[in-house]
Amino acid sequence: MINNTKTRDIVVAALTHATPYIRMYKNKVFVIKAGGEVFESMETTKTLVEQIAILHQIGIRVVIVHGGGPQSTRLAGTLGIETNMVEGRRVTDAKTLKVSAMVLNGEINTQILAACRSLSVPAVGISGVDCGLIKASKRPPVKIGDATVDYGFVGNIDSVDISVLQTQLDSGLVPVISPLSADDDGTLLNINADTVAAEIASALGAEKLILATGAPGILENVDDPGSIISYVDIEGLQVLRDNGSLKAGMLPKATAIESAIHGGVSRVHMISYKIPNSLLLEIFTNEGTGTLIVKHIEALSAAEQGQD
Repeated sequence: MINNTKTRDIVVAALTHATPYIRMYKNKVFVIKAGGEVFESMETTKTLVEQIAILHQIGIRVVIVHGGGPQSTRLAGTLGIETNMVEGRRVTDAKTLKVSAMVLNGEINTQILAACRSLSVPAVGISGVDCGLIKASKRPPVKIGDATVDYGFVGNIDSVDISVLQTQLDSGLVPVISPLSADDDGTLLNINADTVAAEIASALGAEKLILATGAPGILENVDDPGSIISYVDIEGLQVLRDNGSLKAGMLPKATAIESAIHGGVSRVHMISYKIPNSLLLEIFTNEGTGTLIVKHIEALSAAEQGQD
């Protein structure tokens, strides 16, 4: 029982403020992509899953897509396998592919499912290989600057079959997706998790794609965490790319964001898992905590732009 009048007023005010959002988003699909850094410990894993549990309980249909970069790099180092990154994407030879499979389908997917189970979230693990969810083909060598880069066992997405996800969502389940896939011959392929999340969000007609990372959002100056951009459109994202504000791992994220928006996702959010309750604050307040990306600035309401 809440006996403190001030505490009661805060609780009532919070519920009153959240009610319109709950009504707006009930039965809508949110795709939440979380990078591997979120799952470095069970504590940070549960912190994110606790917020996802609330979304699920109020009727939002949640799909989780996870990465595993830090864990893959660490295991590769332990096994004496060199990690090679080009423009934020991992070059994947045969040994690196085995590491990715162990980390993504084994360690991280299972860890998320365990956290979901502890919070009574009915989650089910799945990868792009399962039921032909993601059909992919090996990426051909690409020209980057003066060099030709062969990414190895890295896949380009050819198509997405969301029927298995629809069945799971209709059954009240929360799919937890590893970004591994395979070609028609059964060759495993590693796919960037941001890319997978964007394609799935588009195919599902998701209301939102939310990228949970270690960064507070998109920064105007990569060396200044305080230079966070509250909102930006596709044109502004290209300006940031051209002026060098987007580097390394932010480059594939920017490409995925553009793909999702062009695929029909009207709102993409980038938030930091390090900020307490960042997911809930981003969804249930106009102020949010990270960066909101839309197709055109004109699509934003006055409240989303911070105007009275």
